Amino acid sequence: MIGELMEGVTEALNGVAVGKVSAKEPNWLRERRDHAWDVYERTPMPTTKLEEWRYTDLRKKLDLAALKLSEAPPPPDDPERWPLRLRESMALDREASGRIVLFDGHTVHTELDEELRAKGVVLCSLHDAVETHPELVKEYLATQAVPPEEGKFAALNAALWNDGIFLYVPRGVHLDCPVRITRWFTESGAAYFSRTLIVADTASRVSYVDEFLSDDFEAQTLTSSAVEVIARDGAQVQYVAVQRLGRGAFYQSVQRTLAGRDSTLDTLNVALGATTTRVDLNARLLGAGANSDMLGLYFGDDDQHFDFNTSQDHVSGNAGSDLLYKGALDGHSRAVFRGIIRVHKGAQKTDAYQTNRNLLLSPHARADSLPNLEIEADDVKCSHGATVGQLDDEAKFYLMSRGIPRIAAERLVVLGFLGEVLSRLPLGGVGHKVTRVIEEKLGHHG
Repeated sequence: MIGELMEGVTEALNGVAVGKVSAKEPNWLRERRDHAWDVYERTPMPTTKLEEWRYTDLRKKLDLAALKLSEAPPPPDDPERWPLRLRESMALDREASGRIVLFDGHTVHTELDEELRAKGVVLCSLHDAVETHPELVKEYLATQAVPPEEGKFAALNAALWNDGIFLYVPRGVHLDCPVRITRWFTESGAAYFSRTLIVADTASRVSYVDEFLSDDFEAQTLTSSAVEVIARDGAQVQYVAVQRLGRGAFYQSVQRTLAGRDSTLDTLNVALGATTTRVDLNARLLGAGANSDMLGLYFGDDDQHFDFNTSQDHVSGNAGSDLLYKGALDGHSRAVFRGIIRVHKGAQKTDAYQTNRNLLLSPHARADSLPNLEIEADDVKCSHGATVGQLDDEAKFYLMSRGIPRIAAERLVVLGFLGEVLSRLPLGGVGHKVTRVIEEKLGHHG
């Protein structure tokens, strides 16, 4: 079965890790690609026999054999020639410390505040960073956070990434406005592989917003993203991913965050588009005083499928994490949440929470929630909870009794339900975009 699935994609992609992609790269990077490809070929394709993939059958959801590497050329760095939807989305963004725009995996536009550049902040394509900052990239790229051994897709991404983002914030430097990344995809039936590497040095501060956009695709299209975020001691980092891909997209993202002593490393995953979404998020609390808020929001309709696999690894004691994932599901859409809190041996005084709540707007929608705990310490505060329910009739009746039409009342209830997530990480522009998309989807409800 694996051979059948991989035959086409292997013919299209085999050799790229040691050929086209790596032709001008340093030896150490070519060796890493070679190693990743070897791990990929030796690693079985995930099946529903694995707990982490029990509710997402790749045999039905992803046809790797039909994919090809993207061949779309990058457009010029001229916003007037970019698609209207892309320009409209960017217009909703507020202030930014820096910005990168990518088309089909190619970096076409980069900007960074000159004062921040003078302080040593680096924001560039990952390929450029390999040449200009090899010491940092070599230390962290596909090593500590997302090595190929993390899984089949992590290995494939490490072997075949075409380009990506590198962000470095030096010791003590604070970015008051977010760094904004906007990705636009056009080629149907293609496979895209990108990586993001964020290194926040000691006592630095940065917020990072990564948005994925496309129109609908005629044939299934894969966007594979690997995200590595390192917060050194005392750093404050916010990472946000907003997925608004068109139908026909299979969005796959593996994300790892490493939080040092007294650091704060918060994440927000927003999933609104794509036909199938799979996010693997692992937060590792490595130092005392570290804290991580892990937030997620999703809204599904038609036959959309969301699968979130999260883990909170408390390696060090005296650290805290708090996960809240909330979603609303309409039509025949489905959401799967599997989360685990792991308290490692000796990680005393751990304070960890995990909550997943789902709101079903249709009798055909479905949500599966599987929270778990693994605790190897005896002085901890840990809890988890999950709910799956329908619209609150009392809240809806209250609004309707005050003259609000039923559809508008339902919209308010849903937005209020999901709004809790956005209120905990209120980055400029993100909440407004998300709210608009949800309102558009709710316009088709009922």
